[in-house]
Amino acid sequence: MNMQQQNTTPIMDQPPKMISTKDHLYLTDMLSWNLNASKKARFFAENCSIPEVKQAINKACEMHEKHYNIILNHLKDNKKTFM
Repeated sequence: MNMQQQNTTPIMDQPPKMISTKDHLYLTDMLSWNLNASKKARFFAENCSIPEVKQAINKACEMHEKHYNIILNHLKDNKKTFM
């Protein structure tokens, strides 16, 4: 007996004109997670005395700041869509 299920969800060619409450909450969470991770990494880098570790932590901090800014800029660029 074949128990495979076929995906019947249609694929969207374009994003929707509005976002749902659930999407909004998830975007808010993503911003919070990246901001929090960036702040923690910055704190740990400032208190680290091993140059190699400090450099790696700073790189992680920059990555989270970059992700935060990408999300934020995308939301700003599409402000009319999300209001």
